[in-house]
Amino acid sequence: MTSNETRVITIERDVTATARMDAARFRETMTARGTLVVNLLSSPGSGKTTLLAETARFWGDQIRCGVLVGDIATDRDAQRLAPWLPAIQLTTGGACHLSLALVQQGWQQWEELPLDILFIENVGNLVCPSSHDLGEHVRVVLLATTEGDDKPAKYPKAFRTSDGLLITKTDLLPYLPFDVDVAAQDAREIRPDIEVIALSALQGQGLAQWCQFLQEQRRRHVGRRPANESADSTVNR
Repeated sequence: MTSNETRVITIERDVTATARMDAARFRETMTARGTLVVNLLSSPGSGKTTLLAETARFWGDQIRCGVLVGDIATDRDAQRLAPWLPAIQLTTGGACHLSLALVQQGWQQWEELPLDILFIENVGNLVCPSSHDLGEHVRVVLLATTEGDDKPAKYPKAFRTSDGLLITKTDLLPYLPFDVDVAAQDAREIRPDIEVIALSALQGQGLAQWCQFLQEQRRRHVGRRPANESADSTVNR
């Protein structure tokens, strides 16, 4: 080849396939460790952080939980959760969703910590996070009664890719034009097998059903019961 010649080399690589493989490997690693990974999606202010704190209080030392907290800025949610369960803040610096690389970076700080459930509290956003597999076993979307019951129809991918729907802040239902049945029906039209749970974390309503859902998912995906969990226990209050 002479000095004035140009050669073009085309390298074809399926980036999405590589991302899927990386997520699958992380999921397999967590399965082997006996840790269920739960990715929580929602709009900002749906109650993810409150739900996690109350879930940890509900279980006490019965189930060993940790959370990787995703936000664009600040570590305020991790500080809120620290009294109740191990929490690491993952700050995206502007990105609208968590990446698997950032999740793995956070998890590396806990590699020696035995956890039954690892929660990933994703960045508040019903659009971007739904397109990214973080190596979770289970994806759950939260919908607060303050947001309106039309969100499943308006943001279908977040609900289509989720295994569970939590309708939160039900203690506010008497004051809001929110129909739980309408939201649940729209979600089931998008994903017929989605598990729908209505709850109020602050009042403790629906927490037992939520925790039972998590225990069932752990037995399904990980295949064994946590060491501290009795055969028939779902409540630690």
